[in-house]
Amino acid sequence: MKIGLQEIEDIALGAAVLGTGGGGDPYIGKLLAIDAVEKNGDVELIDPQKVNDHDFFVCIAAMGAPTVIVEKIPSGSEAVLALKELEKYLNKKVSAIVPIEQGGLNSQIPIAVAAKLNLPMVDCDGMGRAFPEVQMVTFHLYGISATPMVVCDERKNSVLIKACDNLWAERLARAVTVQMGGSAFTASFPMEGFQLKQACIPNSVTLSIKIGKTIREARSKGFNPIESLVKLLSGKIIFRGKIVDVIRRTQAGFTRGEVKLEGLEEHSGRTLVIDFQNENLIAKLNGKIIATVPDLITILDTETGTPITTEGLKYGQRVTVIGIPCNEKWRTKKGLETVGPRYFGYNVEYVPLEQVGDVN
Repeated sequence: MKIGLQEIEDIALGAAVLGTGGGGDPYIGKLLAIDAVEKNGDVELIDPQKVNDHDFFVCIAAMGAPTVIVEKIPSGSEAVLALKELEKYLNKKVSAIVPIEQGGLNSQIPIAVAAKLNLPMVDCDGMGRAFPEVQMVTFHLYGISATPMVVCDERKNSVLIKACDNLWAERLARAVTVQMGGSAFTASFPMEGFQLKQACIPNSVTLSIKIGKTIREARSKGFNPIESLVKLLSGKIIFRGKIVDVIRRTQAGFTRGEVKLEGLEEHSGRTLVIDFQNENLIAKLNGKIIATVPDLITILDTETGTPITTEGLKYGQRVTVIGIPCNEKWRTKKGLETVGPRYFGYNVEYVPLEQVGDVN
């Protein structure tokens, strides 16, 4: 399969749905990917189960607060520099680019880098959604090190990080990103093909394409795409309402805060509050927790089905909140220790979205 201009548009929409509010503004990333593909040609998308066991792969991503990336627009050269510096240090050439997550900007940066370097991209990622920290990938669950990692910025500063574990990789890379102005680009999780096959979440890029296509085709036929999305993703509608308050701050390289919604239609008279750290973490209906990480909590424009990122939340927006079950790898003991609600400071047990009672 080739990723061309239409696929870029579909991925931008689809990955923003899976991104649960995080991953950076998809519009910015889309422009970078479109420019790279127009200048260099379509990107080949390859099946992760067909890669050679001893080929070399690297994850490419933006790091930092999405609110910063909206104003500190990247040129696209930062991620290429990060990859080149990591290749130079390891004295290896990358066989294909791996997206680290499905979310906004970070669904597009790997496409742009692959196009610029005439490399294929693997149809997988390390999250099946978006998460805010370096170690929050399935590669970590399988013992793959995030480092050596290179962090680069628009001034061509580059920092090589070699950490004792992936939690320290997050701390060090986050500190560097803050000093670089709150956003930077990384090349991380160098691995061989046999590791990638075992640890990745496969076919997540094609899922993003399917989601984007579902939204696009529903709109062209004059239908609201939300019900189709819920069916495609085996999800559920959690809440329909309007945004009445947004508390948002940029802190320590993250966008943190909460959004409050008042119910409309069948949810009239109810209140939903969603906490976020780049991504939506936990949803409380009239104070009762009804969805938590690692399941996906996604906010969509009620009329168009367009996903809304945390930096795009505004007072008065009419929205529909949907819940989507996460990949099974996140429901393991180590998965929940890494991305469950307790990691984020919530003193609650994770309950799979499918087991939560009727929320209507």
